[in-house]
Amino acid sequence: MATILAFAGSNSSTSVNYKLVQYTVSLLENQNVQLLNLTNYPFPMFSEDVEKEKGFSNSLVEFKGYIGQSDGLIISVNEHNGNVSAYFKNLTDWLSRLDIKFLEGKKVLLMSTSPGKRGAIGALTVTEQILPRFGAEVVATFSLPSFYDNLDADNGIVDADLATAHAQALNQFIESI
Repeated sequence: MATILAFAGSNSSTSVNYKLVQYTVSLLENQNVQLLNLTNYPFPMFSEDVEKEKGFSNSLVEFKGYIGQSDGLIISVNEHNGNVSAYFKNLTDWLSRLDIKFLEGKKVLLMSTSPGKRGAIGALTVTEQILPRFGAEVVATFSLPSFYDNLDADNGIVDADLATAHAQALNQFIESI
């Protein structure tokens, strides 16, 4: 049984990406899943001055520990103006200061969603390119466009093609760990 860390790269209390992660992990059987809501992890804006003055927060060290204990990660990134959110970028900046290879040997299912028709594909693309710098292997990706039209709380992903693509990405990830 694998240990999977799952979270959205958003600190919004109404994050659709967190809802996509919740849905995704609800499909997993026989896996040890730790689902984290990053609204509970406030990090100061990265700055070398803050790092020198205050060091690394307990929350950051704790979060890195969760990554280290996992076999794989399920991450869904949100998008602001065609790029990853400042919150997620800030998180990766802090983690890379603790250890540039904080994702060494970790398999990743990378997802994104948004209310719009592009499904945060810009943020997904940027993140897919940057995570390997930290040691991750992105084994599968999935983007869910038009979140409110395509994910139903009772029925899951309602579009058959999107549901199939999601299932394939999830299966590819599970098989890799």
